[in-house]
Amino acid sequence: MRYWLKEMRVSRRLTHEEVAKLSGISRSHYTHIEQGNKTPSVEVAKAIGKTLKFNWVLFFETNSSQKEQNKMEVV
Repeated sequence: MRYWLKEMRVSRRLTHEEVAKLSGISRSHYTHIEQGNKTPSVEVAKAIGKTLKFNWVLFFETNSSQKEQNKMEVV
């Protein structure tokens, strides 16, 4: 589970469906990404990052803590 991704989505009061629509992907695909079952392509990572306002490279970093992720968040 990508808890950091869920926290960002919830903090913006968005549903899986809303994030998916705004990111141009299916709800099912977004759900699999948030659950950690799939890794997004760079294009999809950028779209989700733009939608939720965070640096998309977080998807590809394995050792960053929540604190580090918060510092990378785009305001």
